[in-house]
Amino acid sequence: MGKAENQNREYKRSWNENCLKTICGFANSSGGKLHIGVDDEGKPIGVKDSARYLADIPNITRDILGITPEITQKKKAGKDIIEVAVAPSSAPISYHGRFYTRSGSSAIEIKGHELAELLMEKSGRSWDGFLEEGATLKDIDADAINIFRKLAAKRIPLIAGEKSVKAILQKLNLMEKGKLRRAALLLFGKDPKKFYMTAYIKIGKFANDIDLISTDDIEGNIFSQVDKALEMLRVKYLLSNISYEGIYRKDNMEYPEEALREAIINAVIHRSYMGAHTQLKISPEGLNLWNEGGLPISIRIDDLKKWHKSKPRNEFLADVFFKAGMIEAWGRGTVKIVDECKKAGLPEPEFLEEFGGFSVYFRKAVQGEKRGERVGDKVGERVGDKVGERVGDKVGERISLNQRKIIEFIKKDASISARELAGLIGISQRKIEENIAKLKTKGILKRVGPDKGGAWRVN
Repeated sequence: MGKAENQNREYKRSWNENCLKTICGFANSSGGKLHIGVDDEGKPIGVKDSARYLADIPNITRDILGITPEITQKKKAGKDIIEVAVAPSSAPISYHGRFYTRSGSSAIEIKGHELAELLMEKSGRSWDGFLEEGATLKDIDADAINIFRKLAAKRIPLIAGEKSVKAILQKLNLMEKGKLRRAALLLFGKDPKKFYMTAYIKIGKFANDIDLISTDDIEGNIFSQVDKALEMLRVKYLLSNISYEGIYRKDNMEYPEEALREAIINAVIHRSYMGAHTQLKISPEGLNLWNEGGLPISIRIDDLKKWHKSKPRNEFLADVFFKAGMIEAWGRGTVKIVDECKKAGLPEPEFLEEFGGFSVYFRKAVQGEKRGERVGDKVGERVGDKVGERVGDKVGERISLNQRKIIEFIKKDASISARELAGLIGISQRKIEENIAKLKTKGILKRVGPDKGGAWRVN
């Protein structure tokens, strides 16, 4: 075998109770295969009495988890290996009353709003589709409905002549049995925060990683949040370059407005409204937009820079934004963000899953660098101590944002531990160790002295 464990593959030397957690995690995510009789490095070591495994595992998984995976016996290097193939489950699966999912190569327990999201996903309903029992039509802003009518006139012409707020909400499927769905309040509510405390965007400008210069909260329905956030960026937070098209003056923000608009729309549509508010941070290095909630399991970060399937977390919000002509339905939003930055001569934005959510990083172009030239992980970004020193540019290799953060913290404290780095950066210790190994392979980091008592050196 020799392949590393990952989201959909795990190895066990022999059967034990942790195997049930693994199977539970596979069933609650995108499925996977558990190989029994294989060591942690993927080397076959075999099992004894494989016939007993074939008979017992289906019974155990059926009795404890309520599912029956496919069990097969295989020969690897002359050894008997048991393969347990687990399909994604349409219902949530628990192990002794606890729910597990996959995170990388580990089965992790999920609780709180993450568990609520799993239960909703498996029920076939998105969070925004549930009814808000305490809401009435008095909580809906008629002016917001009228603005939408004009926006949607091209895609749903019949709505343009509709005068009744209730009828419009019904046609948009935002009401059920006379009650409002959560999406109706986020899209057209007079005060969405009355029902969902984190339904706003916080903008902050920082002099560095710590010192805050100014901050603003963008509230209201999510249509208005998009417009207000862009206006606030334009008039207060981002510098504008002046150009002319013929005799007409044109003010261009530091980052292309269409890319920013697309990113903010994605954030308000795809975020989890059970978690923290959306955060937009401006710093001398760039702009970071973060929202609670990661990508769907079937979509990877690498997929975002090409066409990919559209799987909105909040289906009703996405549907209404589409009908308003503000988004396309075919997974091209992130591609548009990348294209707009390229057209503006800026580095490609970076997409990351971090801190329990999803981030988009916009970076400035640096004078002296060619457009599109990548230095380390960012265009023109300097991570060395001397001006012009490039860490991570060796033989054209790139380093990720987390690797750059590791370098920065090591430069401040050469004896810092992997556990301390994990706490500071917000990823697991295992991920820290994987990134350090990559940096060592690239010759960027070197360990001087023993593991205990030694120190790191940035080359």
